[in-house]
Amino acid sequence: SMEVENQDYALNDYSVGVDLGIKTLATVSCNGEKLVFPNINKTSKVKSIKKQLKKVQRKFSKRKKGSANKRKVYDRMRALYYKLSNIRKDHTHKTTRKVVDLLPSRIVIEDLNVSGMMKNRHLSKVISEQAFYEFRRQLEYKCSARGIELVIADRFFPSSKRCSCCGTILKTLTLKDRVFNCPSCGLSLDRDFNAALNLESYTGK
Repeated sequence: SMEVENQDYALNDYSVGVDLGIKTLATVSCNGEKLVFPNINKTSKVKSIKKQLKKVQRKFSKRKKGSANKRKVYDRMRALYYKLSNIRKDHTHKTTRKVVDLLPSRIVIEDLNVSGMMKNRHLSKVISEQAFYEFRRQLEYKCSARGIELVIADRFFPSSKRCSCCGTILKTLTLKDRVFNCPSCGLSLDRDFNAALNLESYTGK
């Protein structure tokens, strides 16, 4: 269902920062409040479909080429892929809708260098499963339907490595670090929420 254009939405004068992640789909900071949207791929529903898919894939590779049986297994495989893709898309729709329904005057997300990340073997699978591109695409048209400004932060903006309290850059932060500990002011905060706070107050510098 496409969103109705030009409805009059009364927007709030705050920004929302959206940090897309691997552990969770999105960590959002709205007026300093933390909202977390789960990674759908970690749910039992998706895990069980992925398990079925693995079985079917194994069957498929064992079936004789051109046999009616192989065709049947192929159809089953496609049906499972389709089901998975729909569950993920639906989850992205629900999440992006909840974000735009906060009705902020602007939403800031990072410019995920997805093609760069896709070159990283470990990240590429996760990123394609999390459908970051799709997330951004949906945000774009939902924001425009509500008159919300969507800001894409500069690719080199250190949203994760910067302290949202005092601005110190923590160069040693790695992907494994789930908590941001600032050596300067002592702030200790969930890493993704720290990033979302930085995006919320992003000014382009």
